[in-house]
Amino acid sequence: MKMICVRLVVFLFLLFAICFSSQAQGNSQQAQLSGRLIDASGAGVGGVEITSSPDHAPAARKWTASSSSDGTYRLELPPGSYRVRFAREAFALRELTVDLAANERRKLDLRLELEPLSASVVVTAETEPISVDQATAPVSVIPKEEIDARQAVALTDALLFTPGVAIGRTGPEGGTASVFLNGGNSNFVKVLVDGAPINPPGGAVDFSDVTLDNIDKVEIVRGAESAIYGTDAVSGVIQLITHRGETRTPEFSVFGEGGDYSSGRGGAQLSGLLGAFDYSAAASYFSADGQGPNDAFINRTLSGNFGYKFSDNNHLRLSLRNTDSFAGIAGQTLLLLPSLYQKYFQHIFSANARWEFATGQHWHHAISGSESYTRQHDYNPLQSYYATDPNAFCPQTNPTAVATQESCDYTYDDRYQYSRASVVAQTTFLLRDFAATAGYEYEVENAFLTSVDVPHARRNNQAGYLDFRYRPHRRISLNFGGRAEDNGYFGTRVVPRAGAAMALRYGKGLWGDTLIRGFYGEGIKEPRFDQTFGDNFGDYGNPSLKPEASKTWTAGVEQKLLNDRARVTVEYFYSKFYDIVSFEYCANYNNYCDLASPVVPAGFGYYFNTDRARARGLNLSGEVRLAHWMTITGNYTYDDSLVISAPNSFDPSEAAGNRLLRRPVNSGSLTWRLAFRRLDVTVGGYFTGQRTDSDFLELSSLPEHNPGYARFDVAASYRFGHGVSVYARATNLFDKPYQDALGYPALGRDGRIGVKYTFSGRN
Repeated sequence: MKMICVRLVVFLFLLFAICFSSQAQGNSQQAQLSGRLIDASGAGVGGVEITSSPDHAPAARKWTASSSSDGTYRLELPPGSYRVRFAREAFALRELTVDLAANERRKLDLRLELEPLSASVVVTAETEPISVDQATAPVSVIPKEEIDARQAVALTDALLFTPGVAIGRTGPEGGTASVFLNGGNSNFVKVLVDGAPINPPGGAVDFSDVTLDNIDKVEIVRGAESAIYGTDAVSGVIQLITHRGETRTPEFSVFGEGGDYSSGRGGAQLSGLLGAFDYSAAASYFSADGQGPNDAFINRTLSGNFGYKFSDNNHLRLSLRNTDSFAGIAGQTLLLLPSLYQKYFQHIFSANARWEFATGQHWHHAISGSESYTRQHDYNPLQSYYATDPNAFCPQTNPTAVATQESCDYTYDDRYQYSRASVVAQTTFLLRDFAATAGYEYEVENAFLTSVDVPHARRNNQAGYLDFRYRPHRRISLNFGGRAEDNGYFGTRVVPRAGAAMALRYGKGLWGDTLIRGFYGEGIKEPRFDQTFGDNFGDYGNPSLKPEASKTWTAGVEQKLLNDRARVTVEYFYSKFYDIVSFEYCANYNNYCDLASPVVPAGFGYYFNTDRARARGLNLSGEVRLAHWMTITGNYTYDDSLVISAPNSFDPSEAAGNRLLRRPVNSGSLTWRLAFRRLDVTVGGYFTGQRTDSDFLELSSLPEHNPGYARFDVAASYRFGHGVSVYARATNLFDKPYQDALGYPALGRDGRIGVKYTFSGRN
């Protein structure tokens, strides 16, 4: 018995030794993948989730790891070919194929870039992309998820639910649409599409045909940003960022919809990756008959975004966007008879090419060239009504025109062609807690206008700028810089900017993180071409005009609550606008206008830098996530604007002491969203209080006011699977009659239903 026990012990020992040896031999076959992950400054990036799966069997077992605070990571893997994925919020996803042999020790270091399409990254607020909590200027981001949930088609429909924004539309689809930001004029907002400015030189963007097709993100920076973007960025900047291809198997979608007012819309999008080349292209078409006579609208949009990555630190990108629209303009039908023949055509094109590369770990450079042009044709070939009053100087010219007492439907044919082309070169020195950027821009502006008695107006501008970012402590971000702008007509102006963001508290539970911001900036806007050159009506342009200018202060606090399930932001703003251009008819230039001008007939007109105004107020916004599938967001804006000086005002509503036109004192919105399984429902309500306005018909000698209103929109979609979904939306759900501009009725209830098919791309 004893011998049997001894033999059993010896057998078990040998068996254990053999197993241990086999295991050790198996482990010795394991490969190791390790390295360090850094950001653009060379600092380690912690918290990156690394996932590895067999390259040709993505559903098989996965090996995972997470990078440490200094960016280092390590994975133990059996030999084979793997698809390795590096993912962290705010950073661009990196995926690589790695072949590992037995016992191989592979070192793979990567540089991760901030993802410009991420909702937690801002590319517009400073010269280099930053996380949103480091931005010193107040910023709002409209991500792709919100655009899709609202089913927003026009950019203005998405901006309506953003704090600090007021919209002025002259009628329904196709009517001129203006955007006012933090109380500034509509031409105080600079608009970019993938970095290319689309403002007519010195003018405002007409948003009537600017759609969200192929747009993945919209950034709104409130505050003067001329230190970075030069002229036009007086009260803020709005940038549209288009979609980029991300999948090796292409992603494709196509949709079609129809609804009220005989409306129809359709489009398609294709995007993907071909090795180092990414692409995205989209096209859409929309048409509607409108709700009244001469109220039809057609819009066509083409968009493309293409990139090529030579290496992690060297890549090219080209974005193109083309939009054209055609609209019937019935006019102020709440006050006048409809104009039956007036038409408006607008064409906006933009292109931007950008080369980004690095020379060493800390030096990063960018060279970009952009061009945009705007073509507008506004014409009325036939008279629809005329004035019987001889003092109205409006005789009948069309035998079918309707007689009125004083109102006149003038015939005209105006064409406007603007273009601007620029080259920007900038270099940035990046450290972990410090960045310094220096840049130079050269811009050429052109105009061909029927209202200017010059066949070709041209203006050449150049500028140099500096921008610095410093983090003396992990809780504090400082940003300051300035720009010297040399304009072809008003000469050289220097505009600064400075700001700070500080995390007062990091926490969880009921009372979470607390972040405060403060910002100061100055803005300038060059005069329009027609204000600089004489026109063909006997009026004179003023080549000595100074730029319109602003000084802006903002201060705000952001508080997170309930374990980051709720967020509240309060922002105070104060802006002074001065040297605003006005126009005056001169009775006699010697004793009234006091101008050093050639002798001209009495009654000519001239432009002056006479007006001053201010805007101050509060922007409040909040969000609460009641459940992972239910969210409520809202915002409120109090805008106390005032005309301080306007000696040449023609209309009583524009005189000193009044509020600035079409900017409500009180406005806000509330949105409820439910995203449960395959169903997505969004209900949004927008309200605005009374606004100072004018019909510009000289029908009243007193300031006029546009009454407030509340409007509700609803959008819903359901995914059936296999890429098929149906959706429906209704704007102005309760058919509320209102007007964003006096005399121009807004669109009534507009319901549409559609079908979309999406083939999701894969990696």
